[in-house]
Amino acid sequence: MPSAIPTHLVRSKPAILGGAPLATPRMRAKWPVFGNPERDALLRVLNSGKWWRGGTRVEMAKGVTGRFERAFAKWHGARHGLCVTNGTAALELALRAGGVEPGDEVIVPSLSFVVSATAVPLVGGIAVFADADPETFQTSPESIEALITRKTRAIVVVHYGGYPPDLDRITRIAKKHKLLLVEDCAHAQGTQWRGRGAGTWGDAGTFSFQMSKALPAGEGGIVLSNSDVLAEKLYSYHHLGRLESQGFYDFHRLAWNLRMTEWQGAILSEQLKRVKKQTLAKMRNACLLSDRLEEIGGLLPLKRDPRITRRGYYFYGMRYDASAFAGMPKAAFVKALQAEGLPAGSGYGRPIQNNPVFQQMRDERGRLRYAKTRTPNADRICAETQITMGHTALLSRELIEAFAGAVARIKAHAPQIAAQARGKARLAG
Repeated sequence: MPSAIPTHLVRSKPAILGGAPLATPRMRAKWPVFGNPERDALLRVLNSGKWWRGGTRVEMAKGVTGRFERAFAKWHGARHGLCVTNGTAALELALRAGGVEPGDEVIVPSLSFVVSATAVPLVGGIAVFADADPETFQTSPESIEALITRKTRAIVVVHYGGYPPDLDRITRIAKKHKLLLVEDCAHAQGTQWRGRGAGTWGDAGTFSFQMSKALPAGEGGIVLSNSDVLAEKLYSYHHLGRLESQGFYDFHRLAWNLRMTEWQGAILSEQLKRVKKQTLAKMRNACLLSDRLEEIGGLLPLKRDPRITRRGYYFYGMRYDASAFAGMPKAAFVKALQAEGLPAGSGYGRPIQNNPVFQQMRDERGRLRYAKTRTPNADRICAETQITMGHTALLSRELIEAFAGAVARIKAHAPQIAAQARGKARLAG
């Protein structure tokens, strides 16, 4: 079969060596995507004079945010949805309402954004870091099970980049050990595992609507659950400890005010209509890019899993093999991609526990709590193999073709680029 990458493109000089970049700013999709529907929705809230959202769940359900909650929950197949101020608050709320208490151990991913772990000590628990699967970058079920002790109360798994972990095995582990399972779906708006929405496999699923996410509202979040009991606790803990059955000025739990405003609900209601179409477009372009990368070799997509029946994206993850690029260090390869005008990066750069907030954390005896934490797969992924591209790039077919072309010509000129990188390193050293 003839290559889908034109020969003249492969032979042309890469931008890092002085050639013309393959990607131009006009190829990038505008983000966020918005227009008159969002403006009209905001004006309706303005003119209504009802900008605040409070009261009973029945009263909350009548507003625009309540309508969004139901629509988003339905898209994912959940009975309950509760909007909150942001994705971080959603995760803390799920843990608190789920019964995590001071001293409880909660197994968390080592490969994610930091709040997937900081949420645990913020509710009094102790974060325990699980390692990652090198083929998918997701939390390893084997690592989770090996970390369970008599103090373990919950498991937090992340759909990192929008790609689900092995939910079949992880849900079995949680049920076997009678542990709370919280899905951090901040990256996974629209994702499905075997036809069932992300956020509905565990006891609770938390999502973020921060500006960079696939469903943006500036800030905001939601907690999904299929449990009526948990839904009642979520409502109470996000609403200053109120109970629906008691008076408005009766407070029964020590709790936050995490209510979302109607402004954000108005934006989200319109953005939800857009994200459903965008998700399918991103999936098509991601499949195209995966095919191209597998043809080129050396920079491979994450392992394809037929159980992922729909995938939302935060970023598109790839596995870099330096040996296919003349031993070029990953950092030099990323710079070569960026020189081509491409939005390439390395995810969050390091395992969560290597952040200062955890490196400085001490246990009850004054010892550094995470001094002996070892996650070799996550360490290697961050240092050597993980390359990412933001989800908005998947809205542009032109940019996807440019990305594939850039990888091909970087590979064709890998010895020269690797030598250039070594020379710069010697000068810097």
